[in-house]
Amino acid sequence: MMWLHRFTKVVVGATFLLVIAGGLVTSTGSGLSVPDWPTTYGWSMFTFPFSKWVGGIVYEHGHRLIATTVGILTILMVVAYRRAESRRWVRRLTLIALGAIVAQGVLGGITVLTRLPPAVSSAHAGLAEVFFALTVALAVFTSPGWTKAYSASAAATQSLAADSRMRHLTVAAIAVVYLQILLGAVMRHTGAGLAIPDFPLMFGRVIPPLDLLASGPVAIHFAHRMGALLVAVVLVAESWRVLRRHGDRPELRRPAIVLMALLVLQIALGGLTVLTAKDVVINTAHLATGALVFATTVVLALRVHRPHFAVGAARAASPASPVRGMRPTNA
Repeated sequence: MMWLHRFTKVVVGATFLLVIAGGLVTSTGSGLSVPDWPTTYGWSMFTFPFSKWVGGIVYEHGHRLIATTVGILTILMVVAYRRAESRRWVRRLTLIALGAIVAQGVLGGITVLTRLPPAVSSAHAGLAEVFFALTVALAVFTSPGWTKAYSASAAATQSLAADSRMRHLTVAAIAVVYLQILLGAVMRHTGAGLAIPDFPLMFGRVIPPLDLLASGPVAIHFAHRMGALLVAVVLVAESWRVLRRHGDRPELRRPAIVLMALLVLQIALGGLTVLTAKDVVINTAHLATGALVFATTVVLALRVHRPHFAVGAARAASPASPVRGMRPTNA
């Protein structure tokens, strides 16, 4: 149903806003501006006086309110899918998303109550990206293009289904981008964002001096830069193969082009984050763009895998039996 797809896109948009709000909290150092949880200075978060929204409280309290809104929208999404979505595996995915957002809320509370330990804070950031990816996947699965197999010809579908390297590249892209996001989260929450203060060189060299690499913050920052290089190689290879082998399919061509544009923007923002000594707007934009890169890799991977995904979904929804065989189902 089209309304279900539109509602899911609202959840995606709200989740992206939540990612930005979380980025502002860390970029402004406002994580403990509200030191209690789930209350706000003893008030319910919904009754906390607006007159007291000052300084870092604006970012942290606003982040909590947006997170609560996303949680409510996720509950409504689960109910809507149970009523309107016939595919059992898609309905189950909404329950996984609900579990993820509940766990995310609990992790957020633990982060505050334990005074922002890097491990918990990084896990909180990593789970946020997983939840964002789940909402994006649900938007793909309910889109008209997905349900109509993107109106591709039998020959085009067969060509895509036979391109195993393309499928492997899309999975690799998701993996390396997510690992890079986790590295970025560790770097942010350990205060290593400026451990290497220049860009594109590192202490004036291509490779930092070995004695400096022995330092934990420098090693983390260096790993993040090397991770960015790996991400760039994989995403360029992925997009190049899409455009060279499947460029006549707009549902693949468009995200491949978007991915390249986001990659260039993300590298520029990463450099500017260092050169501006972590300017709040640029630092937050860097985090948000990373989330968009991750979401785009998910979209591209799902569309590339659709021919095989449809078969797997059919088997999951209707196991073969000696009597009835396999009933067809929409992916």
